[in-house]
Amino acid sequence: MLTVGDKLPALTLPVQQGASALPAGETIDLAQTNGKWKVLFYWPKDFTFVCPTEIVGYGQLKGEFADRDAELIGASTDTAHVHFAWRRSDAELAQADFPWIADNGAKLASELGILDRNEHVAYRATFIVDPDNVIQHVTVNGLNVGRNPQETLRVLDALQTDELCPCNWNKGEEVLNPIAA
Repeated sequence: MLTVGDKLPALTLPVQQGASALPAGETIDLAQTNGKWKVLFYWPKDFTFVCPTEIVGYGQLKGEFADRDAELIGASTDTAHVHFAWRRSDAELAQADFPWIADNGAKLASELGILDRNEHVAYRATFIVDPDNVIQHVTVNGLNVGRNPQETLRVLDALQTDELCPCNWNKGEEVLNPIAA
């Protein structure tokens, strides 16, 4: 599995965004950073039970991520048309307006090393990637346990300080300064 310090694979992949128009070959180029951070999170499958709670949770924080110059990107090993159908079937998912990678060939999931060997779907993996496309944080959950998007935001805040942040640190709190002691 790729980890902290590794480069995010520079792939161009199919992507689906929004619930108003059929997919028409849109793609996302993961090599492009535009000077921004990326928060890339994978879920195992569309039309499941835990996954929509995470997608909606991340979607509700899209503005918070944007305020921190971070692009929110979702992904699963489903197709763009399956993503589109799922968004159309659920009003809350339709509002989760950020790109959803359609990695149905599992190309990115394989390069990231996050495929479950038995289920052949991606684990619940989250990658925080800096503006140089270097992975700075990775978390991976099993298939049955959802993530806490607020924790992802907290970790992004800590990473962006470029300081020593203690346990349970939150934005606006003091960072550690060992020289000041």
